Amino acid sequence: MSARLTTDFWVGAYLMRLQQENIPAYITRKGDPTAGAVLVKVSTLDGRARAFQRSFDLMSGERAWVVLAEGEEREVDEALSRQAGFDPDLWVIEIEDRAGRHLLDEAGFSA
Repeated sequence: MSARLTTDFWVGAYLMRLQQENIPAYITRKGDPTAGAVLVKVSTLDGRARAFQRSFDLMSGERAWVVLAEGEEREVDEALSRQAGFDPDLWVIEIEDRAGRHLLDEAGFSA
């Protein structure tokens, strides 16, 4: 059995990694520090955005980041608001990067 990181620890490490790549990121919603779920919104600063959520594949047992919403930034924001309405412990991190970089596919962030 592997130890799980607390959400606030993971968020801090993720923000630090983004900062190392000069990718601006902000916590726009702070949830439960121990076990809150995290959504990551990536704004490309052209009116469009994508939001990612962590998903669990029952067949492989792997965790991966998948697209929750994509399109006009307003629509993505509405999807995030709906999710926050379902989950008061939810964290939301917003990234602003014209190239759409998020680093979620790097080792350590996908698992």
